[in-house]
Amino acid sequence: MQALWLENNQLQLRQDIPIPQPPSGEALVRVIRAGICNTDLELIRGYYPYKGILGHEFVGVVEQGSTQLQGQRVVGEINAVCGQCQYCQNGQSTHCENRTVLGIANRHGAFADYLCLPIENLHRVPDNLATDLATFTEPVAAALEIQQQVTVSSRERVLVVGDGKLGQLVAQTLALTGCDLFVIGRYPDKLANLSARGIKVGFADAIAKRSFDISVECTGNPAGFELARRALHPRGILVLKSTYAGHLTFDASSLVVDEITLIGSRCGPFAPALELLASGQVDVKPLIQGYYPLRDGLKAVEQAKTKGMLKVLLDMSHEPTA
Repeated sequence: MQALWLENNQLQLRQDIPIPQPPSGEALVRVIRAGICNTDLELIRGYYPYKGILGHEFVGVVEQGSTQLQGQRVVGEINAVCGQCQYCQNGQSTHCENRTVLGIANRHGAFADYLCLPIENLHRVPDNLATDLATFTEPVAAALEIQQQVTVSSRERVLVVGDGKLGQLVAQTLALTGCDLFVIGRYPDKLANLSARGIKVGFADAIAKRSFDISVECTGNPAGFELARRALHPRGILVLKSTYAGHLTFDASSLVVDEITLIGSRCGPFAPALELLASGQVDVKPLIQGYYPLRDGLKAVEQAKTKGMLKVLLDMSHEPTA
């Protein structure tokens, strides 16, 4: 089968990868669509040592391993866990000490004709949800994780820093809470996507110091972190949604003096994400800016690297399957 293979920070299109054979408890999924994420790009830059097939945002069709899901479109939670360690037993399975992570850690990913995942990780895509839109399930779930970690209500002033792919989804999901939301970014066209949904937007110079209860950093760069931190009043909450390829330097003393709560946030709940997408409460159509067949995957990744680019999708639905 075809796949985009990462090794020594070099990405290549390979034609010689064997179709995986699902072990007991796992399903073989034929990938029909996959999204290129900033985490994929950070892995290419060396954020984490990974060798194998990239990709973790996907929609596919189950071909083996599950009679219940056979022939059905599915999306999949990316952490394959042991179920036995202390984290699994305590309901924190996304931190399983024995986990593999689709396209990120010790498990081949979705930029391929086929992938394998545990059957328990798979969620059927509602019939009324288009495949392109369902590809966003994983990042929408990640955006929703913030609300699993932090109480957000109409009383909070919330700042989202970043108007990229993740910032767009974080903003849309937070807007559903009724909070006093403001999003800052660099690109008028991206901010217009959110403004059209009634979300207040602007640029960095609009943010006064110590004026927000919660800041969510979605840029993955030090300037974004500093802005998100500076915007918080004492005892504010700073949520980090981005991965950083390099080291982040910040003033730790100011976090202590202002008693800032710092929260890392990543994977989130799939079922609510699918519901929001199927109901149209989160609109991802304006975020799709490119389509490529898997055979042109290297070009797709280069487009995804373009400054200001939103989502680029890989379309495997018309690709040869072997």
